[in-house]
Amino acid sequence: MYQPILDPLFGSLGWSALAASLPLLVLFALLGVVRMTAWKASLTALVVALAVAIFIYPMPVDQAVLSAALGAAFGFFPILWIVINAIWIYNMTVTTGHFDVLQRSFSQVSDDRRIQAMIIAFCFGALLEALAGFGTPVAITTVMLLALGFSPITSAVVSLVANTAPVAFGALAAPLVTLASVTGLPLAELGAMTGRQTPLLAVFVPVVLVGIIDGMRGVRQTLPATLVCGVSFAVTQFVAANYVSVPLTDIIAALVAAGATVLLLRVWEPVGATTQPVARTDSHAAVFRSYLPT
Repeated sequence: MYQPILDPLFGSLGWSALAASLPLLVLFALLGVVRMTAWKASLTALVVALAVAIFIYPMPVDQAVLSAALGAAFGFFPILWIVINAIWIYNMTVTTGHFDVLQRSFSQVSDDRRIQAMIIAFCFGALLEALAGFGTPVAITTVMLLALGFSPITSAVVSLVANTAPVAFGALAAPLVTLASVTGLPLAELGAMTGRQTPLLAVFVPVVLVGIIDGMRGVRQTLPATLVCGVSFAVTQFVAANYVSVPLTDIIAALVAAGATVLLLRVWEPVGATTQPVARTDSHAAVFRSYLPT
């Protein structure tokens, strides 16, 4: 069995770590500087990763190729498969006209697009993350935000940022369960410690989401709602992770945050509500397809 060497390059842990980071550096350079298509940049980074594993670490060629194949399969079925189905669902709902139904449903909660985006991306996205994980919340909530009229880029950014706080407990705390099995540390202790850190981030995520959508003006106008949503999620996440159940943490927190926000909206309305959809020039399906290999 292959046993990795931690410092194969000049016997230095620092140089070896720098060599191990080459695939990521190449990927970021190709995407951010060269502006290469994502799938081409990813394949190039994969080749670099194989070269580093084989020639620097050194890993047997057959095991390196098998590892790459396993990573590709794992990336396609749980993650890319979700995105493909999200695109299919989007096109289906556009054709059938069910986007209007979605818009009417959320307008009953609030006419403000900023509040709707917060509930969808943060609360509902956290619930999806807790139940499924593996990219599901980002793919689904992005489609839902598109339905409300947000631009494709704004929808994607908001969904990605919203997923930062709940991701540690995603898929019934799969990351923590895996960490516990690898390290041998108790799951309850790992979950409790994580539940003391992520709530600090969760408090500010709804505020940031509104800031992305409508800037500082929107942050000021919706501050009561964003604080209620963020604080209720954070407090519940802390309590659930430390005293209730680690796998159920995000489920409980998402439901409490959504309920608290809806209750607040029954007695309070944001000033300067934004009810008009964001103008867009390209169809959403065309934007999605531009990211797929040709």
